[in-house]
Amino acid sequence: MGSLFLTACGNLNSSSTSSTTTTTQSSSSGYQTTGQSSDSEYQSVIQNGSYLTSKARGVGITQNSENMLNLKAFESGLTTLSKTEFSPKDYIFREGQLLSKSTVQKWLSRKSSSNPTGLNPKDNGETDADKRNPIYVQQIEEQDYMKEENGKLVLAGITIGIGMNRKDYYQKEEYGATYTTTISKAKMIAEGKKAAAEVLKRVRKLKGASDIPIMICMFEQAPNDSLVGGTFYAYNVSKSSTLGTWKSTNLQSSVLPTTSESTAINDNDESSFTSFKNKIQNFFPNLAGVTATTKYKNKSLQELHVKITTQFYSETEIRSFTQYVAQAAKTYLPSGIPIDITIKGSDGDIQAFIARESDSSSYYTHVFDD
Repeated sequence: MGSLFLTACGNLNSSSTSSTTTTTQSSSSGYQTTGQSSDSEYQSVIQNGSYLTSKARGVGITQNSENMLNLKAFESGLTTLSKTEFSPKDYIFREGQLLSKSTVQKWLSRKSSSNPTGLNPKDNGETDADKRNPIYVQQIEEQDYMKEENGKLVLAGITIGIGMNRKDYYQKEEYGATYTTTISKAKMIAEGKKAAAEVLKRVRKLKGASDIPIMICMFEQAPNDSLVGGTFYAYNVSKSSTLGTWKSTNLQSSVLPTTSESTAINDNDESSFTSFKNKIQNFFPNLAGVTATTKYKNKSLQELHVKITTQFYSETEIRSFTQYVAQAAKTYLPSGIPIDITIKGSDGDIQAFIARESDSSSYYTHVFDD
């Protein structure tokens, strides 16, 4: 998990932030946690006065450097899925401490005589896109879930995220052109199940992990040119030496407005967003772009994240626009889901932020002063 996000609710015309206070909590047993901003968020472990970071942070994201949205979706989605098995009310979050950086690097590499633990197939020497052995497994992340027992924090559950490629980008020569091997969905799923079984087998051998629940979540990477990050497509909870039953997440992500290469998951949602977009563009023509990313479960909209790029320069323009956008959002955008709207200038600086919780009808707004 990256950072704890603190949310705030306020009146529509508010331009200052009031947030829930999160304080460090000290246990009578000696360990410390970050505390909680809400019951739906995890407390995290603090060790020796510092947040305990992952031992394998940053491994396996070389290809993700072309689409950082994949990494963001992978990390946040993994924590969200973990909540279905390891409730924040009962567990304390700890960044992965069992898998070292070198271990994950070896697992993500190709299998070879010098690297027998590689999860990806041997290099067959082919450079043709349809003949070469592609890289199937792109990234691995571990998350630990702790409980207090007899005055100590003990490992009580583990989540492992495994990111799978649908497109493997490669070069035939160093610094040369980039080529692509396309992997079918069926092949991705099959290779993912093989990798998951092997990862489970290895993790079970680690100290403290022999008999606790292990959740394995499978993630489909989005292509490098995608405007939205990838999506978790299945998960499995093992309580023994073998995998349990695979369950579909039924999750989907999309971008609005749709393009020639994408279709709407729900026509009503696309229509609502189009009405919102047209309304604010007609009233404020100096807009460089209005887009949104969506998250669905069982084709039902769960989250909406809107980005607006403006060409405004005066604070009065920005304030007026922010208030107008919040009113338009209340009128046109769907109710009953969390929505956030980020307004940026053409220079990339954030000018304003608008948000609403799923159980609220009012939007909180904040205009950033220079």
